[in-house]
Amino acid sequence: MTSKMTMGLVLAGGKSSRFGSDKALAEIDGHSLLALAVDRLSGWCEQVVIVGREASPAPCLPDWPRAGMGPLGGIAAALRLAQDEGYDAVLSCGVDSPGLPDNLPQLLAPAPSYLRAQPVVGLWPVSAARAIEAILTREGRHSMRQFAEAIGARAVEVDTIPANINTPEDLAALQRGG
Repeated sequence: MTSKMTMGLVLAGGKSSRFGSDKALAEIDGHSLLALAVDRLSGWCEQVVIVGREASPAPCLPDWPRAGMGPLGGIAAALRLAQDEGYDAVLSCGVDSPGLPDNLPQLLAPAPSYLRAQPVVGLWPVSAARAIEAILTREGRHSMRQFAEAIGARAVEVDTIPANINTPEDLAALQRGG
């Protein structure tokens, strides 16, 4: 029996405009959000990649088909690599989403699925590569929910929504435990 292999993806290419500086490098207890995200996915995935950065604690990929395509460009890049390297799925999260549930892979299985409160947190089968490529190469809307609908992904509810750090105040509240 062949075991299922999952590639982890940290989406770290946002502009951080509301944060005021590169939020991927913001720290919680001496660890950058980027390092925390890579570490978290490393516990669940055979390999972790990062999209949207030039240098990082894991291999970096450029957005597909080009920069500026938002989270879909990052997921497309990871799906293409995962397909080429024989993975079954990609588990994605944003760099600004610490506090993912300990049982996230089980919550999201089987793929395709995503957290309703944070659609960039999802489990995407490599077979979705064609659908995401079709969305990104045509004019019009390019949204996570459009992609999810196109591949019939399930929206998963969780009791505790992971943090979504967009401002320095969000980070401070998380560090205070609120």
